[in-house]
Amino acid sequence: MFRSLFLAAAGSSHLERLVESVPVSKAVVRRFVAGRSADDALRVSRELADDGLAVSLDHLGEDTRTMEQAAAVRDEYVAVLRRLRDAGLTPAAEVSVKLSALGQQIDDKAAYEHAHAICAAATEAGTSVTLDAEDHTTTDATLETLVELRRDFPSTGAVLQAYLRRTEGDCRELATAGSRVRLCKGAYAEPESVAFQSALDVDKSYVRCLNILMSGEGYPMVATHDPRLIAIAEDRARWFDRSTGEYEFQLLYGVRPEEQARLAAGGHTVRIYLPYGEQWYGYLMRRLAERPANVAFLARAVTSKK
Repeated sequence: MFRSLFLAAAGSSHLERLVESVPVSKAVVRRFVAGRSADDALRVSRELADDGLAVSLDHLGEDTRTMEQAAAVRDEYVAVLRRLRDAGLTPAAEVSVKLSALGQQIDDKAAYEHAHAICAAATEAGTSVTLDAEDHTTTDATLETLVELRRDFPSTGAVLQAYLRRTEGDCRELATAGSRVRLCKGAYAEPESVAFQSALDVDKSYVRCLNILMSGEGYPMVATHDPRLIAIAEDRARWFDRSTGEYEFQLLYGVRPEEQARLAAGGHTVRIYLPYGEQWYGYLMRRLAERPANVAFLARAVTSKK
């Protein structure tokens, strides 16, 4: 129930204004978002790199409604990739891109061209791009774009969501040599016809998908904060004789930093998904929906009089 409420709240402009108007709630945003500007993103990326962590930067901008906005998102990514290169943060820092932010729902050909330009900038910077997953209605179009981009940029990564019933099949398609696949649980409200609804069923699907990716020839990127699934991933990596350099863990900025440090200290590559930008609100609500423990943190901030 709480998950559904926060996913619905992601579209509430009234609640967005409330959260933004409470001074102490800025601390909540800073916990999960690097900041509003590229300067903020570079600063936090450097801090994470100094702690031995890799980074995947996400410029928050999925509410794109015009192709002018889409072009601006493209330009932001191209510019931040150059800055990452100049700061010596690549290849440990890459970028994650939502095709909706590039205008996929307006003009899919133009969105592809924008994504191609970002991939070219990433290659020039010595790093790579991962195409983020969104709601299930975009999955086919995103994976089709992935195939096209990989012709010129074979390191382009994919994101698959374990709560979708189709994902086992997608894992089999993508568990090939050179393929980079981030496996996450999923963060959008989806109907039962396309997605598992219970936490147990989602976890079971995650493990089945993890087995496919770990047994394949690609590079699995295990995106979860669930200690059981992290332990299972470590076990499956040993079972399939993978070294710590043949897969990685990915965790969200601000979530379980002690686990991030533990995994990195154990020799694992740990990549932090680091969002920044003006459109932080929808992202924040999805993080709260995923992790109920964060709800109390937000509630204390919004109700505080300090």
